[in-house]
Parts: sequence; structure tokens; C-alpha cells
Amino acid sequence: MGNGMKRDKELETLQKITNMQKDLLGSLYGDFFTGTGSTGNTGSAGSSPAGSAGINAGSAPGGQTGSGPMGPGAGALDKDPVKDANEALKEAQALFAADANLKPKEEEKPKEPEEDPMEALDKLIGLTTIKADVKELTAFVKVQKARKEQGLKSVPVSLHLVFTGNPGTGKTTVARIIAQIYKQIGVLSKGQLIEVDRSGLVAGYVGQTALKTQEQIAKAKGGVLFIDEAYALAQKDDAFGQEAIDTILKAMEDNRDDFVVIVAGYTGPMRKFIESNPGLKSRFNKYIEFPDYNIDELQQIFEMNCKKYDYRVDEDVMRQIRALITARKIENIDNFANAREVRNLFEEIITNQARRIAALENPSNEDMMTITLEDLKEDVVEVKMPEAGEAEASGDAVETAGEADGDAQEAAPESAEAEGAPEESATEE
Repeated sequence: MGNGMKRDKELETLQKITNMQKDLLGSLYGDFFTGTGSTGNTGSAGSSPAGSAGINAGSAPGGQTGSGPMGPGAGALDKDPVKDANEALKEAQALFAADANLKPKEEEKPKEPEEDPMEALDKLIGLTTIKADVKELTAFVKVQKARKEQGLKSVPVSLHLVFTGNPGTGKTTVARIIAQIYKQIGVLSKGQLIEVDRSGLVAGYVGQTALKTQEQIAKAKGGVLFIDEAYALAQKDDAFGQEAIDTILKAMEDNRDDFVVIVAGYTGPMRKFIESNPGLKSRFNKYIEFPDYNIDELQQIFEMNCKKYDYRVDEDVMRQIRALITARKIENIDNFANAREVRNLFEEIITNQARRIAALENPSNEDMMTITLEDLKEDVVEVKMPEAGEAEASGDAVETAGEADGDAQEAAPESAEAEGAPEESATEE
């Protein structure tokens, strides 16, 4: 529609609305003045606001002279002015809507295709045994489902899992991938992962815990409920934690075809937790142990972060970073945070680099991308540079034990808040 025609149409519609208002007011005035005349009055021209049309001869009930509505209001009584006004308003709204549609729409950015979960699993650094376990489990579940669909007897299989190992070893990331795999093979309808810990399930009063737990279960239906440090629910004389456990067990029974629970935590406490309750023991019979990353894998995680965020590290600087990783692992052998520790180191180094770059007058892209030995200065003095081959020996001395946070594998630098959260994937929003 051309601009001129559109403008004429708008004016015509506004004129209709104006006329409807005049008719409505005229009819109201006509009703008022013809219904309230005094006994014995004889109307004369111009005696009413309706105009000067005069009053017809003849007596009205009560002695009133005049037998009907006067002036412009007379024609309005033959139709419903409110209805006409509403119709005109709708027409105007349609015009305005059409005008809005004339504006060019912003092109929607095409969504990136979702990555195949098996490919995502294969891309994770290390975790060789975990990848094999997940693929083995997936193949078994897939075949049993196919047998059932073909009318053959199938072996009952529990989809619920126990993940054990140290922090920062990829438990959350692998749980998310498993949820997507289960959806892909048709055993879950949605494939989302809902991550909680004790604080997300337990409330402060008796009866409220069940409701709070049920809310999380409702969010996870069709996908996976991931409970980090699940053993915190089974403390001594803890009625609230037991209430949460009982609610989860009931949901696992009632929604066995479209609801999966994965519990995770340190190896020893998790085994005690499962053994402490017959209901848990009967439903969780598949354990996956997440080993610690070795030095080579931790270095790969650091390099992956650099590549992801456009940082460049020369070979001599990377040797020093490897020495820093080795030293930290040796110093914290009992509670080393694996990939989280590497993420923390990465954040420290790029913070030092930013402080150095900020002092330059006109830094180039190359300056902003390059990590130098100076950016490691707070740590360099504490670490003896290893001789050739020593770094490898150090890595062997610190045996691989546990796991790698899948978050830090994707490893976006995160705030101190995120570091305290249960193994959150760095790729998460």
C-alpha cells in the first residue's frame, strides 16, 4: 500500500470515529431533552440543543408537545453508535498493525546446529575410561530398547548412575552429555540436565523439603536430575535429608520410563551413601569413577583455554606454565581441583597480562594476545625451572587419581562464585 493511499485510509477511519462520536452524543442529547419537557410547553425553533428543526404538532403524554427526537440525533437512534464506534476502532487498529508490518523485519540469525553428543564426548580431553564406559552403557541400553520394541524379552537396565571422583574431573559435563545421548536414543523425551545439591532440595521445616524436592524433580522430568555431593543428604539424625531421599526414590519409581538420576561426589563418601539405604542400593548399581587429570592433560586444558579466548603462549612460557601446574598438583596432592585449578591459574595469568597491557599507550592486537613470562611473575619466583625431562617425571610422580571438570575443559574464566558451585560447565550460560 502506497504512503498516500495509506494516509487517506487512516483519515477516512478517523473521520468515521469522529462521526460515530457525534452521533452518539446527539442521540444522548436528544433522549435527554425530549424526555424531560414541561407540561404544556410548546416547542419553538431553536428551543433545544438538537438544532432548529422544530417540533411536530400533537400532544405527547403528560401534555408534552413534540413527538420524537430532534436534530442530528434523530438518525442516530436507528443504529447502535457504540457498535459502529467499536467497528471503526477495530479497523483503525488493523491499519496500525498493517503499518507496523510494513517495517522490514530483522533477519533471524540461524541457530547453530546442535553438536552430536557422542562427538562432544570424544572431544573431551582425557577421560579415556569414562568415554568407553559411556559408549558401552549407551550400546546396551539402545539394544535392549530395540529388543523390547520388536517384542523380544529385554534385560531390565537401570539408567541411574553414580559418578565418583575428585572435583574438577568432568562429572557435570559428562552427565550433560549422557542426558543428550539418552534423548538421542529415545529413552528420555527432553534430555535436559537439572543440577542441584543439598541446598536445592532441603527446606527449613518438616514437610517443606518434600515440596522443594518435588519442584526440582518436576523440572528434571524427561531428563536428568544431577545431585552433586549427594552424601550430604544422609547425615546422622537428618530428617530433612531423609525426606528428600525418600521423595527422590518415589519419583524414580513413579517415573521410571522418563526420569534419570545421577548422583556424584567423592569416591569414599558416595559408596557409604549408597550402601546406607536399601532403596538407593537397589536403584544405583552402575558406578563410573572419574580419574584425576595427568600433567599432559592439564597442560592441554590450559592450551585449549588460550585458543578459545585468543591468547598466544610461546614455547618457553608454556614450559614455565607446565612447571606451575606440576608444582600446584604436588603441593595440593590430597585436594587438587584438577581442571578447576588450571582454570584458576589461567585467570590469574590473564589478569596479570591485562595489568601489564593497560600500562601500554597504544597496545596492538599482538600485544593483547601474547602471554609473556612477565605475566607469570608472581609465581615464577616460587618455581624452579625443571631440567629437560624433569617436568615429565614430575607428572609421573603425581599419579592420576580422579577427574576433570568438564566445565574447565570448555574452560571459560569464571567468577569466584562459579568456583564454589558444583562442577559447572564453562560452556553454560
